[in-house]
Amino acid sequence: MTQSSAMSPAGTSRFDTPDSQTTAQQQVIRKVSRHLLWFLFLCFVLSFLDRINIGFAGLTMMGDLGLTGTQFGMATTLFYLAYIACGIPSNIALARVGARKWIGTLMIAWGLASTATLFASDASSLYLLRILVGITEAGFLPGVLLYLTFWFPAAYRARANALFMIAMPFTAGFGSAVSGLILGLDGTWGLHGWQWLFLLEGMPSVIMGLVVFGYLDDQPQRADWLDAEEKRNLARALAADAPAASRPAEKPVGLMRELLSPTVILFSLVYFCLVNTLAMIAVWTPLIIKSFNASGSNITIGLLASIPQICTIVGMLLWGMHSDRTRERRWHLVLPMLFAAAGWMCTAWSSHPLVQLLGVCMASSGSYTAMSIFWTTPDQALSFQARAIGIAAINAVGNLGSALNPLVVGWLRDLTQSFTAGLGYATALLVVGALLVFLLPIPSSRRILNQQPVREPSLGNP
Repeated sequence: MTQSSAMSPAGTSRFDTPDSQTTAQQQVIRKVSRHLLWFLFLCFVLSFLDRINIGFAGLTMMGDLGLTGTQFGMATTLFYLAYIACGIPSNIALARVGARKWIGTLMIAWGLASTATLFASDASSLYLLRILVGITEAGFLPGVLLYLTFWFPAAYRARANALFMIAMPFTAGFGSAVSGLILGLDGTWGLHGWQWLFLLEGMPSVIMGLVVFGYLDDQPQRADWLDAEEKRNLARALAADAPAASRPAEKPVGLMRELLSPTVILFSLVYFCLVNTLAMIAVWTPLIIKSFNASGSNITIGLLASIPQICTIVGMLLWGMHSDRTRERRWHLVLPMLFAAAGWMCTAWSSHPLVQLLGVCMASSGSYTAMSIFWTTPDQALSFQARAIGIAAINAVGNLGSALNPLVVGWLRDLTQSFTAGLGYATALLVVGALLVFLLPIPSSRRILNQQPVREPSLGNP
């Protein structure tokens, strides 16, 4: 995620845009992408690693602490319940104090909480520690999604989201390989392998949180790495797709009324259906792969678990570029969701290990690709005033799927002694979510680009 990642070999940018965009706007978007995306990518890598490393820790932690599948799933469920409860307050705080101060503080706090998980001694202590991680990490993803709307116009955001969100499959792949190796430290200095996992993967977030204070700017107007003309060009591009520009003059709508509108509820339901599969991948992939490769070592499981993530990174980048180029969102969201559903069916009902692994690859690439497209759309259906809380609300309600999935799948695994029923549950939700997408008020980027500019209010304190 360096400068080269935003530029093609020929020297052109992935952020090259339709002819209606000026060269000056293209140049400033390229500059913003080079400055921000690699850094936010790295922050998200650390965030996601501290969220999913419990999946690998579970390979040995469950035995060491005497946890059942239901208890292990409950630890993740409690994490997400805390995550959901704190997401909206955290985004309100970000909008008031600014991204630099708030994101830096969050990273330090969750890094310390994640590291402290090495002190878990039974189910109850694990529950408490995962709740602390959930509370402290809650604001990062919805906060950055909001933050990106301050810097990237809608027509560029599928690629921006994809370049940021590939941190999730990258972390799942890279983290799988590294976590498998760290578990090999079992017994070193009297610590279990899973304790080393939380220690070595938690402290980097603390260090990165300190760096955030000196690197991020709350808004373009405060960025000393942009000159005055670049700031004006970026402001014009952002103002052109302000949600208010696409709405006729009407009486102001109350904030709570907008958040409880059918639009927000529909977005939340679609994300709920999608997030169930994201949680399945994040928490259960190592154990799913272990279920059809019982003789494999932890290192082998880690390497196999990285294969779906490599496929996911490629899929996210290519599909995001295609969505922006065609300026279409709806089908670019539906098709990867159905592709992921087909993948879970392959994993659940095939007895051939290669087909099952292929199914995991399909589920991972489809669901993460759908997520990057999904987050290009909600801000265009919300007023600017409701955007901060609206994005957090959709993320929070959707993440009920993250809270529910580990508990349901853990219970079904204990009941049936296999993952087949749990995979069928995730498949059904993906199909339902894909059907609900057709009810969403998703504007095309072409319509957005043709809007007349309006003045965009600013958020974040200097």
